Amino acid sequence: MKINLSSHFKRAYQKIPRHIQKDFDAKIAIFIKNLRHPSLKTHKLQGKHQSCLAFRLRDGFRVLFEFPAPNTADLLDIGSRDIYRQRKK
Repeated sequence: MKINLSSHFKRAYQKIPRHIQKDFDAKIAIFIKNLRHPSLKTHKLQGKHQSCLAFRLRDGFRVLFEFPAPNTADLLDIGSRDIYRQRKK
């Protein structure tokens, strides 16, 4: 699977705590192999973000992503659960 990181994702990644960055680094490897792995708790979003999905990290952090093409994931945002409210779509 090809992973694209948005510029917003890259900036948000730099702002999150180091232990969450390490958790993301471990979970992205799992995501690439099996995006439905139970440890990710991948879920489809509803409402204004219905084109997006998310997977969970430690301490209530989430990674927001979408599939623009087969076998390609665009990582859009990373942060606490508040990213759902803050993100404009």
